[in-house]
Amino acid sequence: MKREILNSEIQEYINANLNADLHSLLLKKSPFPEVSMQEIVQQIKGKQVAQKKFPFLLKEGIIFPPQLNLEQSSSDKTALYKSKILKGKKFIDLTSGFGIDAYYLSQNFEDITLVEQNPELLQIVQHNWSILGKKATFINIKLEDFLVENKESFDVIYLDPARRDNNRNKVFLLEDLSPNILEIQDKLLSISKQVVIKLSPLIDLKYLVSVLKNVIQIDIIAVKNDVKEIVVFLSNENSDKIKCHCINLDIGESDFQFYFGDEENALAEFSEPEKFIYIPNNTILKAGIFNLISDKFKLKKLHPNTHIYTSEIRINDFPGRIFEMEVVDGKQIKKKGQFNIISKNYPLKPEEIKKKHSLKDGGNDYLIFTQSKKGKIILKSV
Repeated sequence: MKREILNSEIQEYINANLNADLHSLLLKKSPFPEVSMQEIVQQIKGKQVAQKKFPFLLKEGIIFPPQLNLEQSSSDKTALYKSKILKGKKFIDLTSGFGIDAYYLSQNFEDITLVEQNPELLQIVQHNWSILGKKATFINIKLEDFLVENKESFDVIYLDPARRDNNRNKVFLLEDLSPNILEIQDKLLSISKQVVIKLSPLIDLKYLVSVLKNVIQIDIIAVKNDVKEIVVFLSNENSDKIKCHCINLDIGESDFQFYFGDEENALAEFSEPEKFIYIPNNTILKAGIFNLISDKFKLKKLHPNTHIYTSEIRINDFPGRIFEMEVVDGKQIKKKGQFNIISKNYPLKPEEIKKKHSLKDGGNDYLIFTQSKKGKIILKSV
């Protein structure tokens, strides 16, 4: 970590170039002999990412790591959510990275430890935490070596395994992550009451439950309907049921909770479109609870493979979008009209639909192209 990057003149140059073209900057020679242009651009990129992802770090004296570490960090929104459900005395993050999760998750703990095998990255985190006035024990060691040497127990262990292999290709299965969660889960549960693991939003929930021990909770976390992470909770106390939470942050929707396996016992009703149309948010789609949503909210599905629901009376706490719509014929759609187009279980994609019907994108009105049990239908907002 080069502390020279904090010199006032260099910081002024960084702030003056926050909107500059970074590729063009990299072609220039650094105006400061003590730091390279690559190091300057790294700080500019860090501030750009922080503006959207973790603005609490837009503070004088903060140093940012390389771009890959920024990409792998949680946003402050998802980290803040997780911090509200974890508490205890002793907290340890075994894969500290840039420390965003650790900063938030440790708010309700007295004793905080961060483990990170990259010495440069750990120095940056330690420096930033001193700027932020937050105390912790920082340990530069490989996770596997720490587990061998460790003699302590913790209330909560947190991990965010690296999801890229040696060739930087993305990986998803637990045995392919670094660390290999399947190899260390017994050890983790022997030294902690609770183990919390952040995983890719692409991971399969049934697979998780089949390979992990003592799963008590799974959270599917989205920000503005974009699923960002799957968080799985392990406990050294067995539980008969696994709680599942669907959380869609920054959109004003109610969370939806259920138990893993509820879908298998749920039955969906079917109907042609009624007055109100419901499209589940992406956390519900990720959970795969298509029959359960029908059952819990007393809604009817349009088709077994169409995850769109309908009712005559509006259900306001539905976790997704609600439209008042009517069935229309394709010939009734005005040419050159402006619509937001949704295609679900329909042979044409939105771009193909726009071309076929000579439609413009946008505006306040919606068209849904989908299928009911009787066949292809078009729904228009009223």
